[in-house]
Amino acid sequence: MAISRIPALLVSVLLAAAIGAAAADTPAPVIPPADYVIGPEDVLSIVFWRDKDMSLDVTVRPDGKISLPLLNDVQASGLTPAQLCDRLGEDAKRFIEEPTVTVIVRQINSRRVFVTGEVTRPGPYPLVGPTTVLQMLATAGGLREYADGKHIVILRRENGRTVMHRFNYADALKPRGVSANIELTPGDTIVVP
Repeated sequence: MAISRIPALLVSVLLAAAIGAAAADTPAPVIPPADYVIGPEDVLSIVFWRDKDMSLDVTVRPDGKISLPLLNDVQASGLTPAQLCDRLGEDAKRFIEEPTVTVIVRQINSRRVFVTGEVTRPGPYPLVGPTTVLQMLATAGGLREYADGKHIVILRRENGRTVMHRFNYADALKPRGVSANIELTPGDTIVVP
């Protein structure tokens, strides 16, 4: 069959499928929490308007920096996306007249909570919004049969030292136990004995 005989509808369906497959390779942006600052392992799209050679997706390195053409290594960790936009715009002025930069957050990997012990699925979990201990335990598949729900501990770094917060699973489930349900912060470790 000659290409000219392919129905127009089939061509548009094939084109739409190809565009959809290409879009599937790029992760959709996430909506960062209001208090979000960029951290190691976060994935960002840096877009310079009208300059494709400067635009690319980057992963924040463990040292907190990203590498970009011409700009080399730029500190990203500890900044908000808006602050990084400003910094990149200032740095790019040496090479581009009136640079317009956009920073898009693709994945937040730096904000994690760790769950260990007697839960169904222990491991690291992303913390992309306000999350309580009960919600995180549910995400980890819940407590296992012989878990000691009365002596759960949340380990948290505060002012340079590790602080232990006690959590009683049964108390948090009571109608008046809502206040016992602790909101998690990035880096917390939940230990279920």
